Amino acid sequence: MKSDNIVFDKSKAFAIRIVNLYKYLTDGKKEFILSKQLLRSGTSIGANIAEAICSVSRNEFSAKMHIAYKECSETLYWLELLKETEYINQNEYDSIASDCKELVRILSAITKTAKIN
Repeated sequence: MKSDNIVFDKSKAFAIRIVNLYKYLTDGKKEFILSKQLLRSGTSIGANIAEAICSVSRNEFSAKMHIAYKECSETLYWLELLKETEYINQNEYDSIASDCKELVRILSAITKTAKIN
């Protein structure tokens, strides 16, 4: 399914990376607690964006995008924790965290614009 929504597409691609990182952490590193939190928050970003796209009011759109923004910020926290506890190395962190930070910036701009309008 092709989308014309950049933030939706980026969040879906990010969710796929998160799922693959989860598999790596659970299968290869035998880490189950932090990785489960990462999986939940990292895939929730796109799910909330999908709900926002289908929202029936401006308030609902704004609320769902704000939840996506908060989930993205939480995901960044879990990634930092995984790096600082050496479950992922600096290169692995840099690669996925840059995508997460980009989503944070996009969602921040969307939520600010939605508030103004």
